[in-house]
Amino acid sequence: MIKYNIKNKLVFLSKILLICLFLNINSTASEKNETITFGNNDAPVKIKVFSSLTCPHCADFHIEVIPKLLDYVNAGKVQIIFIDFPLDQAAFNASKLLHCVDNKNQMKLLDNIYENQKEWVSGTTISQINNNLKKIVKSFGIGDVEFDACVSNDLISDRILNGRINAHKKYSIDSTPTVIINEKKLTGPNDFKNIKKKIEKNI
Repeated sequence: MIKYNIKNKLVFLSKILLICLFLNINSTASEKNETITFGNNDAPVKIKVFSSLTCPHCADFHIEVIPKLLDYVNAGKVQIIFIDFPLDQAAFNASKLLHCVDNKNQMKLLDNIYENQKEWVSGTTISQINNNLKKIVKSFGIGDVEFDACVSNDLISDRILNGRINAHKKYSIDSTPTVIINEKKLTGPNDFKNIKKKIEKNI
């Protein structure tokens, strides 16, 4: 698995570098990529979470920290915006799948992907990992044909990659998860205590 990750990450990052060199990036691409949101659009605190779906730290953050923020979300004080920042091909494919389910099921699928991360990333090839992902998304109405169409969808691929590039430019993101609170990068640990402190200062 480690060999796959290192090799795959280098290839994937090389693709992104080529896009940076040859594409004219749309300045609104990262905004279009913010498809999964939790909370009121009028909330005074906007929390952007940039994550890679194969990143174990991202899974821990999603499982351990996000639920603790729900009181603020339900009170209309915080809106959480989940943004794709894939670090390898497996994460890239998983991100595409989030764009191929109904909006109402996106959060549920995101939860499922993180909760079962250790299982589906266990393949040694991208083909094996894709097969693992197929088992997860089958219950969301994505069969083999729909899966293949989704991961090969150029529009979705461009949207995710452009959003990733723009995010790197705008926020200097170099690791995941990266948390942005009201357009300021969170410094210090990505834990509830630190985030709560920043929220309280902004409400």
